[in-house]
Amino acid sequence: MRNFDLTPLNRATVGFDQIADLMDRVLTNDGSHDSYPPYNIEKIDDDAWRISVAVAGFSEDELNVEVKQNALHITAKKTPDDEKRTYLHRGIATRAFERRFHLADHVRVTGASHAHGMLHIDLTREVPEALKPRRIEINGTKAVESNAVEV
Repeated sequence: MRNFDLTPLNRATVGFDQIADLMDRVLTNDGSHDSYPPYNIEKIDDDAWRISVAVAGFSEDELNVEVKQNALHITAKKTPDDEKRTYLHRGIATRAFERRFHLADHVRVTGASHAHGMLHIDLTREVPEALKPRRIEINGTKAVESNAVEV
């Protein structure tokens, strides 16, 4: 496992705490985390994505999708069957799970759907007008007035 000291980054920058936290999270991940359930992240447009999670065996009532503090939380818990079943082979995993996705600033969940054993979550980036680039008009060749005092 690699260890990186991010202290110089924190000393030399202001306002990049999220990037440092993200790097710390990625670098401390040991790779042994559970890969259940499988998922895809698809880019639909420049500012739109879709997360598709394979949730075969779960009904809509057993799935929960929440957004908390710039993080998307997907959880599922199977309700116990009233009738006892005897399986000769059980290949469809229906164990409880929790999946988290950290969302960038201004990324919003716009909808979720459940069909054919897949949970689809649509996301879009909605940048406020104040943060969008704007063109500044350049005045002609007029001299810029200065209030500076000459010494």
